Amino acid sequence: MPIPSDRFCLWNPPPYAALGAPYGDRSPFHLRSGVLERLEQSADWLDRTRSGWRIAIFDAYRPIAVQQFMVDYTFGELARAAGLDPAALLAHPDHPQTQILQGRVTQFWAAPSHDPATPPPHSTGAALDVTLVDLLGEVVDMGSPIDECSERSFPDYFNQATDTGDRLFGERRQLLRQAMAVGEFAQHPNEWWHFSWGDQLWAERTGQSIAHYGGL
Repeated sequence: MPIPSDRFCLWNPPPYAALGAPYGDRSPFHLRSGVLERLEQSADWLDRTRSGWRIAIFDAYRPIAVQQFMVDYTFGELARAAGLDPAALLAHPDHPQTQILQGRVTQFWAAPSHDPATPPPHSTGAALDVTLVDLLGEVVDMGSPIDECSERSFPDYFNQATDTGDRLFGERRQLLRQAMAVGEFAQHPNEWWHFSWGDQLWAERTGQSIAHYGGL
C-alpha cells in the first residue's frame, strides 16, 4: 500500500532513485498493509508525545535490482573515499582491501539475494528507513546521516556520551526507537534508521520462529 504523504513526510526526491537506482514504475514509498497500520500507531504516539513532530520516510520498498545498485554504489563510494579504484578492487576479490571494504558494505547493506529463503529486508515490503521531522518541518539531526557506513550509525552509539550535543543525538534516537516500538517494529542492530515488522530480521530480533513476509 502507498504510504500517505499527508500523514508522513516522504523524502523528495526519493534518494536512491535520484542516484539512478532502477525502480522502473515502482515507488519506494510502499509497505505491506499490516506494516503500514503499525506505522500509523507509531505516528499517533509520536504526535501525542511531541505534538507536530512526524515520522519521515527515507526509503521503504526496494526491488532487488535497487538493492544490487546500492550495494555496488556504496562499495564504489567507499573505495573512492579511500583513494582506490573500485573496478580494480573488484577485479581482485581476494585482495585484503577489497574484503575490508566489502565487509563495511555488508555491515549495513543486505545481500541482494534472489533466493526466496533469504530476501533482503526492504524487498519484502516490511522494512523501512525513517527519521524524525520537528514542529517546523525540519529534519532532526540524529548525529549521523542515514546510510553512513560507520560506528556512528549504531543505534546506541551516543548513549554514553558526556557532551551535551551528543547526548541530544542519543535522546532523539531513543525517541524514534520508542515511537517505532509502539508499532512493535524491530530495529536493525547497526542502523538507527532501519525498522521492520514481519520480515526475517524482525523474527530474529524478536525471537519469533518464522517471518510473516517473504520477498515481493
